[in-house]
Amino acid sequence: MRTCVGCRSSLPKKELIRVVRDPDGKVELDLTGKRSGRGVYVCPNEECLDTAVKEKQLERALATKISPQLLMELKRVLHEQDI
Repeated sequence: MRTCVGCRSSLPKKELIRVVRDPDGKVELDLTGKRSGRGVYVCPNEECLDTAVKEKQLERALATKISPQLLMELKRVLHEQDI
């Protein structure tokens, strides 16, 4: 079980999307759930991602700033994956 940083719901790991900050500091989606680095989980919908960004939960958990370009990329990948 993992907790979504947006809505704080506990769900099985496979039902959530992992956002990871790799050892080089790059933040991106981890659709496999196996990449190395600091990871946080978000429900697979844009509302939870928006809440996590608005309340700075992603920044706090990943210990890095989330750029507007990165946020747009995360949303684009979410839409492409039809999650």
